Amino acid sequence: MNPAQLPEATALARAATGLGSAAVTVGVAPPAAWLIPVADSLRGSDVLLFGQDVHWEEKGAFTGQVSAPMLVGVANGTIVGHSEVRRDQGDDDARVARKAAAALRSGLRVVYCLGESLEERQRGETDAVIARQVREGLGAIEKDLLSALDGTWRLAVAYEPIWAIGSGVPASGAQASEAIATLRAELGRVGVDGEAVSVLYGGSVSASSAAEFAGADGVDGALVGGASLKADEFAAIVRAFR
Repeated sequence: MNPAQLPEATALARAATGLGSAAVTVGVAPPAAWLIPVADSLRGSDVLLFGQDVHWEEKGAFTGQVSAPMLVGVANGTIVGHSEVRRDQGDDDARVARKAAAALRSGLRVVYCLGESLEERQRGETDAVIARQVREGLGAIEKDLLSALDGTWRLAVAYEPIWAIGSGVPASGAQASEAIATLRAELGRVGVDGEAVSVLYGGSVSASSAAEFAGADGVDGALVGGASLKADEFAAIVRAFR
């Protein structure tokens, strides 16, 4: 639910304009209530606008939900599978796949989140968890939607180790690279060109840690959480990836 206030959301969005470059794409994902006014504040800029989540049905009796057709014309895309949504709404890999498919079918870009818990990492299950999430999530999406992704940027995958989110303790660049290597290999097994798809790292990314991730093998960008609520820090993170 961040940013909590509309003036903060529009100010942060305006501060993001001009940060992008030929090499770096910048996007923001405010709460659903702020999407239209933030879209107005971004009009004419190169900043992409994303929803924080989307429903898998196009219409119906789903009180409080936002469908992909609702986002079309307002936003460029949506996040799906964020660990907080998985936790709070009980989203499993199959449900996240349905959300992603609905968004892709509507022509939206998708940032597809996945990652392991602290307990899974401590048990040495990181690779197995990533493989399962790709197989049961992205692997469940219709192949015609996935095949259309090759060489395009309609899908980005965000590796977000749950244990790092909001903790202030990010994974190391080496840990991110190891997990992302597994992720890219698994993408190839479900019909997605793992080298053509952008892979982001998310989990306590800050201005001080961004350079490490920008230089890590396999990391194309960052899914920024709390640090995105500080305009100067977000700008420093973007600059690290230029």
